Amino acid sequence: MVAGLAVVHVGLAAAWVGGMAYSLFVVQPKVKKFFGADEGGREALVAVIASGNRWKVIGLIGAIAVTGVGMVLIDHRGWWIHAVKGLLLIAASGIFWYVSWRHWPQRVFATAAELPVLQRWLVVLASVMLGLAGLAFALGVISEHL
Repeated sequence: MVAGLAVVHVGLAAAWVGGMAYSLFVVQPKVKKFFGADEGGREALVAVIASGNRWKVIGLIGAIAVTGVGMVLIDHRGWWIHAVKGLLLIAASGIFWYVSWRHWPQRVFATAAELPVLQRWLVVLASVMLGLAGLAFALGVISEHL
């Protein structure tokens, strides 16, 4: 049962890490290149792409947390690695909360002068969130070999 739960847990974590990496390293640069100096068009498309994803990601984070807790409840070995992964997940979730409920509203209502700073700040936040989630994912994979 732990193995099946681990497959689901790792699959969900891989989906979140993969989605963030694809957005950060593929989608965002291509959108920037496509729109060039047309910041309004770029922002409109990015807002459409991001629209409605908040609750999907929250569900994904919740499922990652539930499957992680389930694995610890079934098999207590390596609980400390799951605790570290949990802390990383909480930190990444905090950044996700900030981006979703603070950063995006600021960005939607930003002036042309404010927009470049907010765009750069999102790259920083997304990179940190990806690093935290990626580290948690790596710890999960490593923990299966200890």
